[in-house]
Amino acid sequence: MTSTGNAPFAGRRVADAMVTRPHVHGRGTTLADARDILVDTHVHLLLLVEDGRLLGTVTREDLAPAPHDGPALAVATTAGRTVAPDVALDAAHDEMRAAGQRRRAVVTDTGELVGLLCLKRSGAGFCTDAGVAARVAERAGS
Repeated sequence: MTSTGNAPFAGRRVADAMVTRPHVHGRGTTLADARDILVDTHVHLLLLVEDGRLLGTVTREDLAPAPHDGPALAVATTAGRTVAPDVALDAAHDEMRAAGQRRRAVVTDTGELVGLLCLKRSGAGFCTDAGVAARVAERAGS
């Protein structure tokens, strides 16, 4: 990853900015389940996990050509959707912006899911655990 030197992110790593408790879904998640989950506009990347290891990710775009039901793993991928926790944050930011992505699963070299890098809608920063918790609490109160 190359960097354009984003000052707000300089010297920081992905691990410094990731959401540490992302919502995960199991191997048994179906395409119908994935469609229901991805109705929420805050959800951009469905994480399929088993025993702490990332099996694959699903986006809305993955579902368009898929049959109505079956296993979500059938359309899941990790290609271009993961980042290591020790990658420079400015480089990850640049790559995500260039790819038009707002979410990347943060995984170790052994495939363990350790977080989710969530680019804010503005593209100027990343979501935090506190921000995610506040949004969940707000929705629960409405």
